[in-house]
Amino acid sequence: MEQQNTQSVSISVFFPCYNEEGNISRVVEQAKEVLEGMGADYEIIIVDDGSKDRTGEIADELAKKDGRITIVHHRPNRGYGGALQSGFRAATKELVFFTDGDGQFDIGEIKTLLPMIDKNDIVCGYRLGRQDPFVRKLNGRLWTGLVNLLFGMKMRDIDCAFKLFRREAVADMPMSSGGALISAEILARATRKGCRIAQVGVHHYPRTAGEQTGAKMGVIVRAFKELFALYKKIKGS
Repeated sequence: MEQQNTQSVSISVFFPCYNEEGNISRVVEQAKEVLEGMGADYEIIIVDDGSKDRTGEIADELAKKDGRITIVHHRPNRGYGGALQSGFRAATKELVFFTDGDGQFDIGEIKTLLPMIDKNDIVCGYRLGRQDPFVRKLNGRLWTGLVNLLFGMKMRDIDCAFKLFRREAVADMPMSSGGALISAEILARATRKGCRIAQVGVHHYPRTAGEQTGAKMGVIVRAFKELFALYKKIKGS
């Protein structure tokens, strides 16, 4: 397989967003700067997941100024899993990358993932210096351990929102999770069908605007319900 040349990379970059009016412009501009600096053939997709603030309006303004930016609006909110599913469906390039629209990652670190996609179908980031409260970090470790145990994986950070895919690896993949389980589902299904998955550390930064939603009790309970339903579905197939 030929080495991935960043000067000829064809890539869709998408951002799932919920109430990120204070972050989305900065995140998109950073992505454009990085992708143009690479000379990439790219598109940027913003998935506005039923935001109640000006996220959708700001996204539309960005798209009017740049034809390489497209918007997917959800009305009403479909959850994190629904936002990722829409992002994957909207992608048209050879590679697909997503990160959250909260600005907690340096999109420039995508250059660390790209060389690894040569010999893999998926490259997953894991958070270095995770900038979250202790309880959230502990819950993340326990969750990752449980998912690994159930599906026979060795992932370091299941839910790290910094992942790169060959589009054909996920193009025909069924995705049923509407909530926080989506990353676990994608990786479990990919593992089951024999996809090659690599992992690399990426830096994690504090949120500077907006609020986190992943730690809400309703989100956690939904994730556990979906997890055991997914386990029965995948193990029974």
